[in-house]
Amino acid sequence: MANKEIKIGNEVIKENCRPYMIAEIGINHNGDIEIAKKLMDAANAAGWHNVKFQKRNPELAVPEAQKSVMRETPWGTMTYLEYKYRVEFEKEQYDIIDAYCKEKGITWSASPWDMPSLEFLLQYDIPYIKVASASNGRDEMIAEAAKSGKPVILSTGMTTMEEIDHAVEVLEKNGKGDYILLHTNSAYPAPVQDLNLRMIETLRKRFDCLVGYSGHEANMEPTIAAAVLGACVIERHVTLSHEMWGSDQKASLEVHAMDMLNKRITSVYQALGTGEKYMSESEAAQRKKLRTV
Repeated sequence: MANKEIKIGNEVIKENCRPYMIAEIGINHNGDIEIAKKLMDAANAAGWHNVKFQKRNPELAVPEAQKSVMRETPWGTMTYLEYKYRVEFEKEQYDIIDAYCKEKGITWSASPWDMPSLEFLLQYDIPYIKVASASNGRDEMIAEAAKSGKPVILSTGMTTMEEIDHAVEVLEKNGKGDYILLHTNSAYPAPVQDLNLRMIETLRKRFDCLVGYSGHEANMEPTIAAAVLGACVIERHVTLSHEMWGSDQKASLEVHAMDMLNKRITSVYQALGTGEKYMSESEAAQRKKLRTV
């Protein structure tokens, strides 16, 4: 059974809470730790709770059919496998990330794409483990993530409902119920008409668990709507510029948009209230002016 209150770092995630905000840096750093630092600074300044990366062993994580595909990159023409190694952070960079986040007062995590990457990440005191949509079906990794004792956040893009059923079974069999499902559409960028935000409520009812939203759309409005629909976790890719090289940049928020989205979600959360009828002080003053009985 899923827990309805889950602690991630210093934050308690529960239904109808202000969303926990994850800034997905992913591989938008293009292998440059200085770009990663700028994005960590931006997330921290904009008031987001957490920054997230992606960790993979390319030899294990890249599908065989893709490994030898040639790709034009800023570093020359190379195979897709070579490109993935080129932008991959290793222990030296993650040690820097860990120290930098501690210095700035923000937390970090990453999506492991294979078992060695999960084992690597568990060396650090990360507040949760994120299972990417592409990792659904990797039962051993999902099971070990659940066994780690850390909360698991699992994205549900590119999956059938039966596959989500199975992933939840793996989580519940191997963990203590500390998991959150994220509704998402995994196209980059995702067409607005394909976002299907009502799945947030569908997942909540079907699994009786906490549900969030990972947005890959090009604008902010659907993410704000997801918060209104009760998403308790919000994840968005972030970038220094849409013009940077990389497949995820166009579906990412630039720095000014990170700040705007967080402020708008805060405002929406305040506006939603409790659902219980009461008279505010400002309304009581108007009543005294306008009502005669």
